Amino acid sequence: MLADPRFPGFRTASPLTRREFLGTAGRVAALGGVALGGGTPALFGQPVGERPDRTGAQGVTLLNPRTRVPVGLIIDDSTCLVNLNRFSMAQFDAAFEGANPVYHRPWKEWPSEIPDAFIREFGQWAVEAGVKGKFSIVPYPACVGRLDRLLPGWSQQELRESLDLVRTLMVPNWDIHPEMITHTRVIDLRTGQPHPEVSLKFMENWDWTTGRSADEIGEYMAYALQILKNVGLPCEGVTTPGGFGGRALPQLSVAAMRAVREVHGAEIPHYFRHLFDHGEESVVPRVENVSGLAGEDPRCVVSLVACTGDWTGGWDNTEPGGVDRFISKDLKSGRMVEVIQRGEPALMLAHWTGVYWNGRRLGFAILKEVSRRLKARFENLIWMKLSEVARYWAARELTRIERTGEGVSLRAPFACPDFTFRFNTRPVAGMLLRWGDRQLPVRLVEGPLKLVPGSWCPDRGGAIVCLPLPKGASRLELAG
Repeated sequence: MLADPRFPGFRTASPLTRREFLGTAGRVAALGGVALGGGTPALFGQPVGERPDRTGAQGVTLLNPRTRVPVGLIIDDSTCLVNLNRFSMAQFDAAFEGANPVYHRPWKEWPSEIPDAFIREFGQWAVEAGVKGKFSIVPYPACVGRLDRLLPGWSQQELRESLDLVRTLMVPNWDIHPEMITHTRVIDLRTGQPHPEVSLKFMENWDWTTGRSADEIGEYMAYALQILKNVGLPCEGVTTPGGFGGRALPQLSVAAMRAVREVHGAEIPHYFRHLFDHGEESVVPRVENVSGLAGEDPRCVVSLVACTGDWTGGWDNTEPGGVDRFISKDLKSGRMVEVIQRGEPALMLAHWTGVYWNGRRLGFAILKEVSRRLKARFENLIWMKLSEVARYWAARELTRIERTGEGVSLRAPFACPDFTFRFNTRPVAGMLLRWGDRQLPVRLVEGPLKLVPGSWCPDRGGAIVCLPLPKGASRLELAG
């Protein structure tokens, strides 16, 4: 059993080894390549569902988008105005009946607010640095108030302005997730009030999901998603607070898929629950519960996996682990270096309360330096939102691919803007992508890092191609 690094006191089943995770699939680490064929086992028991027949895809190797390694930043415990950790501590302490010293920190000395000025400062830095990822908005933060109704302690104008700032500054480059409803006490959906029992059984972070069905968990998620929809915040995914779903992982996967589709109409729902901050366990996304690949309504859900611990100051304002745990000063080591060199998506974790760190901005300073070092060390990174990573992996795993003559036929359940693969034929006179009655010339570029959608480059007797893959049937043809 392993302690869940995102929350004290909760434990999860031991993860699969990296060897078990990858199965028989080959891998080209530098470009994130996976030779086609071979099964993918489930992570923690969630069913993967259908997969396309790829027996005719010999000579094709799927790569990372534009041959780059996806990176992203997952921010938990964020919301509008409320400093979540101050209002959570007493509720956690009550659930443990005072027996857990983790919740005896001096929370009354902490500020009640993380001001919009800090969101603006952070968001503007992220735009300038090209940083993307996921930003939680807890809908009913620590039971203080609902964002679609009233937030006691702040005026309605302050709440409206805070929501508008998130919509305009954060949404373009960040996925918005609810982190369940309150991140503390379970809400009785019949009354809209916290459940009267104060125990681990009725805390979102611990035992409430144990033994519950996918329908029950999905209904709870949908309540949270609806609040954010009410205030004009789009959601393609959800984040679990602490141990939420930890003993109901198959149900959690189904619930996330159903709730996000039903409330926000997302084509490819995703969720963030797992992280591996050390070792050889793979952190590639998991495409789960796939069905309907041959029909008009394909379905799946993608589990995104973080690769770092929260070394920016923690949800409870503990001292930061520091920049070097992400990437060392000499740029040669650290968890991000390790995962990037494996060619796997490197998704960092941080908690908004630690990024702000009671106004000292300790975590923010760390993230700035991590970003700077990554840029200095690597030229093959691509910052992506979680929904973008999820879409790419859904297309990568679920697109049917077949070599036909010297070309490649594709049938994609989902469109993908930068679908990238290597195949073992080098064009003489160029290539065309055809779908329906449309066609797109695929232009030659100098090398892998010059690839953009609709381009190709030579590679060891073959070619690497980056396509704006349309949904449905398409064909890559050699011209001339």
